[in-house]
Amino acid sequence: MKRAIILIIVSSSILVSCVGNASLWGQYTTPTPLGGVPPTSSPVPQIIPTNTLVPVDPLAFGITTTSTSTVMSETFVTQAVTSVIDTPTLTANSQSILYYSQNGDWLPAVAKRFGVEVSEITSPKILPETGFLDTGSLLIIPDRQEDGVQFTQSLQFIPDSEFVFSATAVDFDIAAYVRDAGGYLSTYREYLGSTGWTSGAGVIERAAYENSVNPRLLLAILDYESHWVRGNPENQFRTKYPMGYENFRNEGMFLQLAWAINQMSMGYYGWRTGSLTELTFRDGNKLRLDPTLNAGTVAIMVLFSRQHSLNEWLRIMDATSGFMSFYQNMFGDPWARAETSGPVFPPGLTQPQMALPFETHTAWVFTGGPHGAWGTHRTGEPDGPLAALDFAPASEKTGCDPSTTWILSTAPGLVVRTGKGLVVVDMDGDGSEQTGWNILYLHVANQSRVAKGQWVEMNDLIGHASCEGGISTGTHLHFARKYNGEWVIADGAIPFVLSGWTVIAGEKPYEGKLVKGNKIIVADVYGQSRALIFREDDGE
Repeated sequence: MKRAIILIIVSSSILVSCVGNASLWGQYTTPTPLGGVPPTSSPVPQIIPTNTLVPVDPLAFGITTTSTSTVMSETFVTQAVTSVIDTPTLTANSQSILYYSQNGDWLPAVAKRFGVEVSEITSPKILPETGFLDTGSLLIIPDRQEDGVQFTQSLQFIPDSEFVFSATAVDFDIAAYVRDAGGYLSTYREYLGSTGWTSGAGVIERAAYENSVNPRLLLAILDYESHWVRGNPENQFRTKYPMGYENFRNEGMFLQLAWAINQMSMGYYGWRTGSLTELTFRDGNKLRLDPTLNAGTVAIMVLFSRQHSLNEWLRIMDATSGFMSFYQNMFGDPWARAETSGPVFPPGLTQPQMALPFETHTAWVFTGGPHGAWGTHRTGEPDGPLAALDFAPASEKTGCDPSTTWILSTAPGLVVRTGKGLVVVDMDGDGSEQTGWNILYLHVANQSRVAKGQWVEMNDLIGHASCEGGISTGTHLHFARKYNGEWVIADGAIPFVLSGWTVIAGEKPYEGKLVKGNKIIVADVYGQSRALIFREDDGE
């Protein structure tokens, strides 16, 4: 069997230069960090070659497998080359792929990445039917890859905790960094509807908090693409479109960042669920994502694949002169920060008790199954984190009529952030959204809304459903979970359970159902009777 691998450890002799003007669109060359190429004394990015695929005899572990498999190994060279590796045809019960699970791995997602069924994955230990796999669990997986498929490199560039707004950035002062960098961003202002005129640092902060994406990463991609942070954009095109995404609907930094965050979230959460396994480049080339990558690395790969050809992307992904070298030049070693803060998901993580967020014996409607935690679903594109649910108070009227029906706290915690239509409750009470469980309530009316800094117990008053905050066509509550800064998928490794009702996703965003024993409630955006739900007086 032959399996093609893209090896992209590029020679350091490749010149690093900048795009001269907007007419070079589609002919991208890697920008130089302001002040020149990083000195040789700068820290070298830590590239973690985890989970090299190596031969393993299942019988040595007391495991029997009947699958025919092959094994791939990589030989790293100093140039970007395509290598075809010949491997002998193996017989059943001889060899399989050896993989050690990573933090955040979920068995169904791992199976999709490797192109196998869950039932085909074996292990010396008993694997959990639900929940995250313990980090470092040995999995033995048949090789189901087709001949001639080209893969990305397997090296990991950035830890997951450096993509999400986690504890690694809890003490990062966005405003101070932007001010001290002294670039275009330090004097930039943009008018945002809900906050009025907002400073450049304020735009970064808002984008980071709303989407739960690490502000260091946002600053790095902004500076890499357009020199906004430590210098000035070189032309009018990069002033209007700092991410290089030329669309009049996304003009200005905030909307450019929104586009970039959406692309990265598709990669990050698509990898978490196993729904994303391939990159497609502007020139039509495709690469299969190496199944041993981590979600943070995939997020970066996806972002740069959207705007660049394969050859351009290879330069950007180069370990010594590409984006990650640039990132470390700005912010130091992300792996050291990740080691200090710990993994995103600790072993044995489960959801604490949560109740339906409304009063007992009061009619509500389940109007939205799992859909995007923040932002809106865009037809024709994959989705980011399908972490949110929608509930609407039952009413004979449609639209944005005010509601007197109360939203209740689903669990105890400290109100750490409020805003237009927004309430965030920190369940561990340490005052940080970047640690522990947090609950997002969106479209909460300003009038009678709970105050920031207030402690709430389960069933305490949060406010009234409305259309305030974000985009809404009718009065409702948008509701999602985060853990250590990562949106938790509603129908994933840790199911969303409210008063005993378990969330099941549908085939599309906003579809789905709630299941409790033999009871089923189907989500309906039109609020039909099949979607009515009453919280029982069950002591929760």
